[in-house]
Amino acid sequence: MKVVSSHFVKSALHPVDYPKDGRAEVAFAGRSNVGKSTLLNTLLNRKGLAKTSRTPGKTRTVNFFSVNEAVYFVDLPGYGFARVSKSMQATWQKTITAYLFRRAPLRLAVHLIDARHPPMARDVDLLALLDQAHVPTVIVATKVDKLKQSQHRRLEETFRAVLELDDEALIIPFSAVTGEGRKALWDVIDDQIGE
Repeated sequence: MKVVSSHFVKSALHPVDYPKDGRAEVAFAGRSNVGKSTLLNTLLNRKGLAKTSRTPGKTRTVNFFSVNEAVYFVDLPGYGFARVSKSMQATWQKTITAYLFRRAPLRLAVHLIDARHPPMARDVDLLALLDQAHVPTVIVATKVDKLKQSQHRRLEETFRAVLELDDEALIIPFSAVTGEGRKALWDVIDDQIGE
């Protein structure tokens, strides 16, 4: 897809507040500080469209971005080590789970995992949740520019082992710095939304 226009539409915590026009949606999910907002900005060629922060937990609501007035990119709250109350984390978990299981326009989940670390228990849990919700999913290993070449080669092997993925599961190494993986991820998105 060639991005002609993109803009922030709305933030919401409750399904009643989500867009109701039925456009296809691509959701971006992962641990706090994994780079969801940075990846969105890179995909859309728009610095600062999705707000980024060095502090984990910047995204606290379900944020909808319109792309070409045809599809929504949905930035979900991060899970993990964000410095917020346990009740807020529980609210985020309920929100994410409800979104993944009940959102009819959802066509693809982009599951982001920091390439510098092996997937953690919560990454495994999210993948299982996506599988239970029958949401087509692509794994994106973020921040690969921070890896040494020797680590880069072992990345896929480690991810497959920890996440128990078969050989056909796609893992896309991604760098917002170098642009690695941008085209590969767009190819998957285009395929899922029928572009």
